[in-house]
Amino acid sequence: MKNKIEDLNNHLFAAIERLNDEELTPEQIKIEAQRAKGISSLASTLVASGALSLKAQIRHSDGDIHKKPTMLQSKETVRRLS
Repeated sequence: MKNKIEDLNNHLFAAIERLNDEELTPEQIKIEAQRAKGISSLASTLVASGALSLKAQIRHSDGDIHKKPTMLQSKETVRRLS
């Protein structure tokens, strides 16, 4: 999997920046707000999935980072383990 939580954070902050653009017309703001709502909904689902994965990992792990779900590892950690 190539997308990580840090990528999700980047998308969320990009959506916030687009909504904060003072040069947007009311119609563009409406479109960006709808897009942000969709991104937020998907982000909530991804975070819930990650939380469930982490709970399962904690419950069944001996603490070995190599067993941590890939989606919860940072890019730097994944590179070091590869």
